[in-house]
Parts: sequence; structure tokens; C-alpha cells
Amino acid sequence: MSDLIRQVSRRGLALNQRLAGTVLNGFDWLFRSERLVKSGKTWFELVYDGDPMSVRYYGLPEEDYIELPNGSRMQVERNQYPVPLVLVPPLGVTANTFDLMPQRSLARYMAARGFRTYLIDWGKPEKRHAHLGIKDYADDMMSLALARIRKHAGTEQLSLMGWCMGGLLCLIHAGLREDPRIVNIVTVASPIDMRGGGIVAGLASAINTPAQLIRKYTEFRLHAFDPARMQMPAWFTTLAFKLTDPVGSVPPYWDLLTRLWDREFVTSHTTTSNYLNNMLMYPAGVLQDMLVKVGMDNSLSRGQLEIGDQVSRFEHIHAALLVIAGSSDVLVPPPIASSSVDLVASTDKRFAIAAGGHMGVILGGKALGEVWAPAADWLGERSAGPVPQAGAPRRKGQNQGRGRGRNKP
Repeated sequence: MSDLIRQVSRRGLALNQRLAGTVLNGFDWLFRSERLVKSGKTWFELVYDGDPMSVRYYGLPEEDYIELPNGSRMQVERNQYPVPLVLVPPLGVTANTFDLMPQRSLARYMAARGFRTYLIDWGKPEKRHAHLGIKDYADDMMSLALARIRKHAGTEQLSLMGWCMGGLLCLIHAGLREDPRIVNIVTVASPIDMRGGGIVAGLASAINTPAQLIRKYTEFRLHAFDPARMQMPAWFTTLAFKLTDPVGSVPPYWDLLTRLWDREFVTSHTTTSNYLNNMLMYPAGVLQDMLVKVGMDNSLSRGQLEIGDQVSRFEHIHAALLVIAGSSDVLVPPPIASSSVDLVASTDKRFAIAAGGHMGVILGGKALGEVWAPAADWLGERSAGPVPQAGAPRRKGQNQGRGRGRNKP
């Protein structure tokens, strides 16, 4: 009889705890959701603070172990690689893409794997930034960012890793600058050949014929149009992204209701939803360039792109190249992403397909095993050597130049 009483008591206590958790989590989710959002919590040093671009440095985690998305723990590697890693996010999303949650932070993971990790934050464009085009990002801003990173790191060689448009900006910059100091490049779900299938290719093909007729028989030119009049609000970027994956991009709210007692699940759901619902304004100047040069002309499929009065040529890229595509990516399917492997002059190059859609391939549950770890292994093999002591970045709490040991608000 006593065993039965103890069993009933334990079940009753567990039920009460679930009810209490449901009430507390439900209240926070409805009225204090900011308490549940865990994006951008990894400490970083602000190396450069500009308008709109800035640069972050993620130093070694102070803990001996970090938590991973699969629930396991990984020991922090204290022996850092001499070649720093620069993470390049796409436009239209916040820099928290690579620091979504403490256990789902690519920046924190790479720092824990021994890479001196930097991140280019493109900022939050406003209407006054509508004129910014690909040249401003791939040439001017990226050149400035990499110069500041080299000064801060005390080394010349760098590795670049970009997702979607971020990877494309890496390739365009490398093809334009012909910089031998960029020794490794990793691109994830980055569009190249706009006739390779998928939603992007479909839209490009749909507008190509009427656009060519307009170009041939009229004086209208899209680049002559004032970019400020083409500027779309931030909610349009959110809507466009969700339409590419109407099921996978929206977390299931039924699961939230049935697991409202689980604080960890509610926190993850709220953080992911907040990220998806708060994307950024896309600079109209970049849209103009992408529609004409990348969409209509499909210039990247030939391995080149006009940047102002210069031309970025992928045949000038000699860096080791790892190209990764998502197996279920409807926005940038593998045939669109794989072309860069054939266009660069690199002798050390590889193409891989990882599980996941356009966002899931870099942020999803399988990203750790399919993308993060393989990319870190690949980069590690090409970044080995003793750590240079001269000019090494300072640790937390020490100022260096304009950077400060803090999280950017």
C-alpha cells in the first residue's frame, strides 16, 4: 500500500510541476517573450563599428566544455589555428544567424573548435541605404572588414565561410581582388547558375523573356530607376523567405501548445520564431544588381560579374574551396550551388550535399553533423600550424582600437 501511495505522490508532484511550468511559460510567451529569446548571447569583441557594417570577434569560450545542438558536450580546443575564420552572413537577416542560441551558435562552435572567429555584421539597412549595391558590400565593405580583421588578428591569411548571399559575396570579393591571402572559402547554399532549377531559377526564367524584350525595344533600364523607390519593407523579406518553405520555416504551434510545460522547448521555439519574424530590409541597389546581372544575364554561371567598372572573375580564385548545398533546398537546390566548383581555378576543391533545406542546412537539427563539423574538419586540415604570438587578439575585458569587450546592442 505504501508503494502505491508513493507512486501516486510522485505522479501528482510531476503533474503539479508540469502545470506550474505551463502557466509560467505560457505567461512569459504571451506577455514577456523577450525573456525567452536567446539570440546573440555569445560574448564578442566589437572590432569595428561602422554604418551599416561592423565586425565582431568571438574569442575562446571561458568554459572547458560547450553544449551542442544534439544535447552532447564538446571540449573547447585551447590551441588555436593560425588562420582566422571570417563568417559572412547573407543580407536580409540579422547577424544572429550565426549565434541563434548558445547551443546552436556556429560562431561559438567554431571558436570552441580552435578558430579565431570573426563575423561581418552587415547591420540593419534603412531607407537611406537603398542605394547600396553589390559593389558596396562585396568590394568596399568587405575589403574594409578584412583589413580590420587582419590588423586585429596580426596575420594576413584568412578563411571565409558564408551562407547563401554571404557565400556569394565571398566568391565575388575573391574573384575581384585576386587576393592570395584568402586561403580557404566555404560556401553553403550559395546561388550561382540561375538556370539550375528551384524557385530562384524559376523566377529568373519567368522574368528573363519579358525583360529581354523590354531591354531590346525600349529605353527603360532598371539600373536607371531610383533605388529608393524600389525599397521594400523588412516584412517583405520575412514573407518572401517563408513562401519559399511555407511549412518548414514556420515552427509548429501545436507542438508548442502540447509542450508548453517544457521551458527549453518554449525557449527554442520562441527564439527561432523571433528570428524568422524579424528579418531585415534588403537594399534595393543589391536587388537591382541581382535582378539584372545575376537573374536576367545569369553572369555568374559564366564565372564573372561586373562590379562598377571592374569585373569579378572566378577564374582568379585559387583558394581551397568547399561548396555545400542542402538536399531539400527549394530556394537554392544543389545544381544552382555546385557550379562554382567548376568555375574557380582552385586545385583543392570539393562539393558536398548535406541534409536540410535553405535554412535548415546551416541552422537545423542536422547542421552540426552535416555542415558545422565537416566544415571545421576541412578548414582545420588547411589551417594547421603553431599559433603566432605577435599581434594575438586580447582576451575578454581588454579594449583594442575601437573594439570593446561587449555585445553590440
